[in-house]
Amino acid sequence: MADRNSPIGVFDSGVGGLTVAREIMRQMPDERIVYFGDTARVPYGNKSCNTVIRFTRQIIRFLMTQDVKAIVIACNTATACALETVEHDLDIPIIGVIHAGARTAIESTKNGKIGIIGTEGTIRSGVYTRVIKEMREDIEVTGKPCPLLVPLVEEGLLHDSVTDEIASRYLSELKGKYIDTLILGCTHYPLLRSTVGRLMGPEVTLVNPAYETALELKQVLEENGLICDQDGSSIDKYHFYVSDLAEKFTSFAASILPGQVKETRQINIEEY
Repeated sequence: MADRNSPIGVFDSGVGGLTVAREIMRQMPDERIVYFGDTARVPYGNKSCNTVIRFTRQIIRFLMTQDVKAIVIACNTATACALETVEHDLDIPIIGVIHAGARTAIESTKNGKIGIIGTEGTIRSGVYTRVIKEMREDIEVTGKPCPLLVPLVEEGLLHDSVTDEIASRYLSELKGKYIDTLILGCTHYPLLRSTVGRLMGPEVTLVNPAYETALELKQVLEENGLICDQDGSSIDKYHFYVSDLAEKFTSFAASILPGQVKETRQINIEEY
């Protein structure tokens, strides 16, 4: 049985999962977090599901060495490809970022037309469409892969004319579908929220699965008796690891989590 005061493991292909970690910190400020960003192998969206499953298993093995009590797959591609496979291997709770976002989108839509932007892997898997249809069969779902957005975010080009132009090209197809709700189906995309919101217009509601995932995690921890009962204000709660470019990660992460990322350690994830 996991210790309720052990940390939560959170991982992503790179920096995008920090948007999920940020929401967990806000919702559960006493919880400890071990974050891993697979910066050596980002992006995941253009890789096969078998490869993503292998990466996911390696990362989970690393996180288990940190005695985590639960794991959040803060990556839509890894959730789509690997969650159903790896959850049977574990005796601690593990959740992804897809179900929570799908549920919120269904609650938000007025006209029953939902759009999803994500990596090629996430959109190709059809997982959002399947999950949404299971919840409400009459919803019309349109997915649009946006493969260049993750590299742009990883390069820090959040407010750049190149990012604007590429996002505009991707989103023009969705605008013709008259969607009223758009799921940011990659945890990198909330960092482009202002750009996407401006291009889609005020009549389209943007759904950020990071926030909903933090709420789902809190519920899962409560159900399993794993909510931390220690005051976390006086301890070093947050630890960050990457597979490459630790200094670059620390610099970028400071813009998402000001004051929280004091050090990032690089590990060889292929050893796990």
